[in-house]
Amino acid sequence: MLTSILTLIIDTVAAVLGGVLLLRFWMQVVRVRPPSSIGQFTFQLTDWLVKPLRRILPGIAGYDWASMIGAILVIVAAVSLDLALLSGFNVHHLVVLSLLRFFEWVIYGFIGFIIIEVIFSWVNPNAPLAPFVHALNDPLMRPVRRIIPLVGNIDLSPLVVLLLLQIGLQVIRSIILSLA
Repeated sequence: MLTSILTLIIDTVAAVLGGVLLLRFWMQVVRVRPPSSIGQFTFQLTDWLVKPLRRILPGIAGYDWASMIGAILVIVAAVSLDLALLSGFNVHHLVVLSLLRFFEWVIYGFIGFIIIEVIFSWVNPNAPLAPFVHALNDPLMRPVRRIIPLVGNIDLSPLVVLLLLQIGLQVIRSIILSLA
């Protein structure tokens, strides 16, 4: 029981920190400026890891690779601790599970932001965070919106993108777990 509680704490802390690091990277990819509250939270939570990594890994091609590498380091550390607690450390399992967790975090992050955008569209399309969330989702939603027209003035593209992300996650899981 203590082991499961410890893994829950490790996974939760790692998911929040890693998710914010991935968000920091994605904000730079899509060139969106976060609202001040989100920006302050993101930078204050991650600067302790990103700033030292920037000395080793400067930004290349306009991207903050230190944020991405920081997220990967958080994943590897969390998986290492989980493996040490649960089954004993194995480098092969560490690599496979870290890869799987990375793709899960990325896809679940996209799913979460799409759900938030859908809720904003239903509840308050003019909410202060709505343009920010829309900008984060736009690279995924734009190609689908070009193909799928509005049906009765309702945008079904979030449903299609959510379905495609779930399919992608299942395919990635199958490929990665076949490596194990």
